[in-house]
Amino acid sequence: MKKKMIIAILTFVLAFSLAGAGWAAPPPLIEQPMIVKAQIACPVRGNKIDKDVYVDYNGQRVYFCCPVCIDIFKKDPEAYLKKMQEQGIIPEKSPGGK
Repeated sequence: MKKKMIIAILTFVLAFSLAGAGWAAPPPLIEQPMIVKAQIACPVRGNKIDKDVYVDYNGQRVYFCCPVCIDIFKKDPEAYLKKMQEQGIIPEKSPGGK
């Protein structure tokens, strides 16, 4: 009788131990740091940038492959900056900060 009681208690403890394992909080996700890349491609056409062709926008200097792309960029600059950010590209700061 004593042996049956010990087996019942052990079974009970084991069952709750296994069930409790499923209730534990999942381990926290480890966020991977975003790799920041220097701008080497025009945000409009994807061509190699010309460091002499740029626009300063909200304190950021954005380079382009040609002057035509500046006009295209100015129509929706936030969309192009978002695209760059999604690619891990952070524009340089404008020398004047403007």
